[in-house]
Amino acid sequence: MAMIIKEIRLPFYARAALFLIGLYALFAMLYIGRSLIVPLAFATILAILLQPVVVLLVRLKIKRIIAIILTLLLTIIILLGFGSIIISQGVRLSESWPLLVEKFNGTLDQTIVWASGYFDIEPKTITDWIAKSKTEFINVLSHSIGQTLVIIGSGVVILFLIPMYIFLILYYEPLLLDFIRKLSTKNNQIQVQEIVTKTKTVIQRYLVGLVIEAIIIAILEITVLLIFGIEYAILLGIIGALLNVIPYIGGLVAVVLPMIVALATKDSSWYAVYILISYYIIQLIDNNYIVPKIVASKVKINALFTIIVVLAGNALWGVPGMFLSIPMLAIVKLIFDHIEPLKPWGFLLGDTMPNLLNIKPIIKRIRKTSSE
Repeated sequence: MAMIIKEIRLPFYARAALFLIGLYALFAMLYIGRSLIVPLAFATILAILLQPVVVLLVRLKIKRIIAIILTLLLTIIILLGFGSIIISQGVRLSESWPLLVEKFNGTLDQTIVWASGYFDIEPKTITDWIAKSKTEFINVLSHSIGQTLVIIGSGVVILFLIPMYIFLILYYEPLLLDFIRKLSTKNNQIQVQEIVTKTKTVIQRYLVGLVIEAIIIAILEITVLLIFGIEYAILLGIIGALLNVIPYIGGLVAVVLPMIVALATKDSSWYAVYILISYYIIQLIDNNYIVPKIVASKVKINALFTIIVVLAGNALWGVPGMFLSIPMLAIVKLIFDHIEPLKPWGFLLGDTMPNLLNIKPIIKRIRKTSSE
């Protein structure tokens, strides 16, 4: 006698409860395992970026393992070059930091005197408000830095851990791809292979686009700072380009740092205004040309989920989470876009607005049904 198996469909409130419990468990695991996940996430992104270089070397008849080692060595040399520049500028900045603070405090006192006379406010009120804001900012900054140090662990461990992860991911790439293919049924293996290949290609192009954007922004900001004669221009430009990866929040922090240096080192406060205007123009160029042509042509994410993910990344993993949030969200969206059941979620994360002319008839039918 044939058995009849009925599909049990849970009510909406039960499915919603299971979804929330699963989401809570996911975020709990991401937070608990942050010391392992953060280096692995950075290594995965770097491995995706470096994979085309390995493929190129393999095509030149170089053994795969040697090609991976050469790629890693070249990457480390480039990073050490940038690191030496940043460290040398940072040492100069640390040596002159007390003088910068003294000059900045003098400029701040003059601003307080001007503001108290112009707005008819007691100088002590302004001073107390600034002191309170400064204390809150230092507490938030200290918490973020402390959280970041806890997440990334000691520098020596990370120095060896991330390259090792990158090497293993690149070396076992065929195994990982074949594992994903074997997870599907035999009828769907060709389709899954196509989806994986397309997704990997688009992810690589997107991450390369982010790197190109950061290089262009760094060159523009360093050029502007050198034109105005701002000290530590190279350091501030590179920091600004890295912060620009964090949407909205990073751009604000990136412009504040050179403005503070300008106020502390220049005789006129107009230099800070010039920097603000110049950075605003750079942001316009970035948002209207660089991002649409180089980065967003590969993947588009709407502002709502961008802000949510950046804040969630900061809450989970601190400052590294803010840098990782956007590339990881882009990777998730790309995967959603290439898997049929998940395409609605990919559409939700994107910034393609639906045609209102197509929505209005549906809304009218819903209203008509509800009225009946």
